[in-house]
Amino acid sequence: MHLSHHIQFRKSSYSANASDCVEVADLPNANLIRDTKNREAGHLLFEPTEWRALLVTVRADA
Repeated sequence: MHLSHHIQFRKSSYSANASDCVEVADLPNANLIRDTKNREAGHLLFEPTEWRALLVTVRADA
């Protein structure tokens, strides 16, 4: 079974709307992100320093 089936994903607060959004999941030592339109393709894993850098970039562009 795919790892994503055992993890609680939630809609990202940075997603524009329900049809164009990404979901994120918080793990003890990582964060996951996946496309809601293509969940079966899996997810991207970010280590804590990578996740913080991504959030800084997203917030700067908001």
